[in-house]
Amino acid sequence: QVQLVESGGGLVQAGGSLRLSCAASGSIFRINDMGWYRQPPGKERELVATITSGGSTNYADSVKGRFTISRDNAKNTVFLQMNSLKPEDTGVYYCNAYIIPLLTRGMDYWGKGTLVTVSS
Repeated sequence: QVQLVESGGGLVQAGGSLRLSCAASGSIFRINDMGWYRQPPGKERELVATITSGGSTNYADSVKGRFTISRDNAKNTVFLQMNSLKPEDTGVYYCNAYIIPLLTRGMDYWGKGTLVTVSS
């Protein structure tokens, strides 16, 4: 059974940094794109950043220059380094990955989320 587990959320002051991690586990044949999404309080879930298996990245305009997404393909893990955090970065951060498991079709998988709170 494939699953994604996030870690690294918490409370930080504005201007601070956090590093999120998300590890995929289970019977995995291949992982294609991986990414991070977030859901601010009272708002819809939104894209933060994505990364292909080859390392190409894409960022929401609101985080460009402050956040960096990376991945370790050998460990099936994706990271999100968040610097210069702002109160508006507060939300639940979700890991997403398109995973092709062994012996079955590929699909999108989601983690359960990790809360990031940025105080002013």
